Amino acid sequence: MQGGVEKHCENLYPRIARQAEVVVYRRKPFITLSKDAYYPNIRFVDLPSTRIKGFETAYHSLLCTLHILTQPSGIVLIHNIGPALFTPVFRLFRRKVVLTYHSANYEHRKWNVIERLLLKMSEKIALRYANAILFVNRFQMEKFGKRIRQKSVYIPNGITTPVFSDSSELLEKWGLKNTKYILAIGRITPEKGFDLLIKAFSAIQSDYKLVIAGSAEAETNYCNRLMEISDKSKIIFTGYVYGEALNQLYTHASLFVMPSLIEGFPLVLLEAMSYRLPLIVSDIPAARLVDLSPENYFPSGDIEALQQKLSDFIQNPPPSKPIYDLSPYDWDQIAEQTFLKIKR
Repeated sequence: MQGGVEKHCENLYPRIARQAEVVVYRRKPFITLSKDAYYPNIRFVDLPSTRIKGFETAYHSLLCTLHILTQPSGIVLIHNIGPALFTPVFRLFRRKVVLTYHSANYEHRKWNVIERLLLKMSEKIALRYANAILFVNRFQMEKFGKRIRQKSVYIPNGITTPVFSDSSELLEKWGLKNTKYILAIGRITPEKGFDLLIKAFSAIQSDYKLVIAGSAEAETNYCNRLMEISDKSKIIFTGYVYGEALNQLYTHASLFVMPSLIEGFPLVLLEAMSYRLPLIVSDIPAARLVDLSPENYFPSGDIEALQQKLSDFIQNPPPSKPIYDLSPYDWDQIAEQTFLKIKR
């Protein structure tokens, strides 16, 4: 599982499956999970898709819609506005539809004008025809009018118990033999602001390294541009990491940075907090949801401000690791709230 939506589903559905059967629709070209993987009371339906950016979501959503309508009646839970284009079809056949609104996808710079218009149209349709809406970002919910808010509820993302690692063996292949590295994690896409982070970090003279963990997927041009402006001896791209390698990256990092320009609800930020990492994050609304101290934030998109924050940390690292209150982000509690809202 790579992105925030995938991690959301990975943690949510096994918990909901304790109370009801869950059917998950997946895109065949993107499935990496072993066929032998088994989740109690969860059934997977794998349908064809394409890899054509801007078309794959609509195409796969249409196939899912047609298949769902051939199945016994049940509640349809749609994640994000892109796949929600066919919500009125479900309503026409008297199916209850619940939309989980993760982010305003059309704000992402990777989309062209036509793709943004399609996403905005899909958002308008989904918000109007969904029976209920779950927002993972309170600020996104508050942007809409009373009619939408009346059938909406804010339920944040959650966080699992961190797995601290005593080993750093897997980090040695990246030349990380001590804790003097700054960590950033996320899909390599423009809205994550990794170009800003690289420029800010490159302007500082230090013995720290910068580690950027995440896959590029369709954004190969942006990834190549990042590579071109990076000093390979100090800036390391790990690609997609998971499991013990990810645990080691979190456990031994000195600082976590999230320079995002846009986020729905950043799960990686919660993960970094669970590992008690010092934080520097952009002051976008999504990052304000976790209510950090003012010194943790820098103005979004401001390279000089980010550079100053990084320099201050490197010159005066904190004497001890911080402790954050993560009690509102318990997945068992979130799954229960979600299930109650879905079946209501």
